[in-house]
Amino acid sequence: MIELDGATGEGGGQVLRTALTLSMITGQPFRITDIRANRPKPGLMRQHLVAVQAAAEISNADIGAATVGSQSLQFVPGKIKGGEYRFAIGTAGSCTLVLQTLLPALLYADAPSVIHITGGTHNSMAPPAHFLQRAYGRVLSEMGATLDIELKRFGFYPAGGGEIVARVSPCAQLQPLELMTRGERLSGYAESFIAGVTADVAKRELACVKIAMGWDEPQLLIRGLAHDQGPGNALLLTLEHQHVTDVFCAFGEKMVRAEAVAKKAISQVRQYIASGAAVGEHLADQIMLPFALAGSGRFTTSCVSKHATTNAEIIGRFLPVAITFENNDAFSTCTIQKSRF
Repeated sequence: MIELDGATGEGGGQVLRTALTLSMITGQPFRITDIRANRPKPGLMRQHLVAVQAAAEISNADIGAATVGSQSLQFVPGKIKGGEYRFAIGTAGSCTLVLQTLLPALLYADAPSVIHITGGTHNSMAPPAHFLQRAYGRVLSEMGATLDIELKRFGFYPAGGGEIVARVSPCAQLQPLELMTRGERLSGYAESFIAGVTADVAKRELACVKIAMGWDEPQLLIRGLAHDQGPGNALLLTLEHQHVTDVFCAFGEKMVRAEAVAKKAISQVRQYIASGAAVGEHLADQIMLPFALAGSGRFTTSCVSKHATTNAEIIGRFLPVAITFENNDAFSTCTIQKSRF
């Protein structure tokens, strides 16, 4: 039984999600206390409970009496089994974070899987669905995984109601990958998604992007959605390079000007471009686990967050790998290698 302290590092939900994923894959049970200890509302929120319940269902795990608000949990996994699954968060809680808990584990299932998750797809506390499709999904594909992520319906905060469907095939072994440079830029574009929000919001956001990035009209896209998928607004900037794709986002909120939303997304992109690194801050955090499952790998990143170092610490509790970070002037290098057998 691996004993985990949920207050470790940044003390958020990532400690739990990484533990669930690796417990299923390695068959090692764990016990965690002080779940999300460093958050304003500690314990399991609805999306975290669904992640636990979903992990338990696909791996036939024993989870005891886990409920919303629980601050401790024991997870004893069984065998990961493929199939078709449906999970409903019931709030605007993130579908993408639940899906990221399950995706790596389903690569080790005994059959292909189809996962339906309803809830939030675009909110400020989680990667948007497009990030999984374009950035995270591309890295997994480069490592030999076969998966498809489909956004069926948008779910903005606070209403939720979105739906993601993911199809995953078993993968005998993820292949090591090195992402040291991003390579030549192949395309760059901005999309302002609006639902139940005036088109003027999207026009103002994209006007800011045009000035800041020097992009032409074909790179500035208004994506109008059905009103019943809102109200909501998300601004996404996608940079596709020879070796990697990354997605940067900001979300509209009440009483926040469109120009402020655009400024937030543009700032992330500028930091990434200036660093010269292969991957941005959030993608670095997300690909660390599949790189560790492959046994080795390296990548450069524009920023190593506390979220990332916490993730590295939890990964090291389950897998025989050493994860190190070397800081350079403009970026950092993450190296993953086997540490014991």
